[in-house]
Amino acid sequence: MYIKKNHIKIAAALLTGCFFLYSCENDLAQVQQINAKELGKDVAKKVAIRYSLGGRKKAVLTAPLMYRVQDTTSYIEFPQTLHVDFYNATGDTIESRLDAKYARYRDAQSIVFLKDSVRVYNTTTGDTLYCNELYWDRAKIGNEFYTDKAVRIRRKMQIIDGTGMEARQDFKEWHIIHPTGFVKVPGSEFPD
Repeated sequence: MYIKKNHIKIAAALLTGCFFLYSCENDLAQVQQINAKELGKDVAKKVAIRYSLGGRKKAVLTAPLMYRVQDTTSYIEFPQTLHVDFYNATGDTIESRLDAKYARYRDAQSIVFLKDSVRVYNTTTGDTLYCNELYWDRAKIGNEFYTDKAVRIRRKMQIIDGTGMEARQDFKEWHIIHPTGFVKVPGSEFPD
């Protein structure tokens, strides 16, 4: 009887061992798929971020896709598009709007790099900035937006081209560093 019980225990152990060996088998394609995933990258879709200061709304950022990448220097990336509404001091009126097709925010520097069809629009004056690269640095009070690349500013009756620019975040004040041309355009002939 003792031998029979040992045989049953041994058979059960072998059967259990075979089951674990069988269940530990992985499909090579599944292993490669797991290894191909990017480590340290968080993905968010349909993002809406609200920035406030002293309890007042300062800006609302929206984007269809956002990556937060943890690397030697971590950063946040908006690879598809980005839209930001900037509010006045009381937080109840939009002063300016920013759009870009791509943006990257480096945590350590606290600077946003915007590129590809960048547009900043002041809702009060109607002035609009067009450029392909723009930096947004909230620490540079009064010159939060800047670039050393080509810019175009469209006003109600004027188009101004140049290279390099500094501007306030509300885009009420701006300065083109190297203006290259001014064009006065009658309102009826102004391009879209």
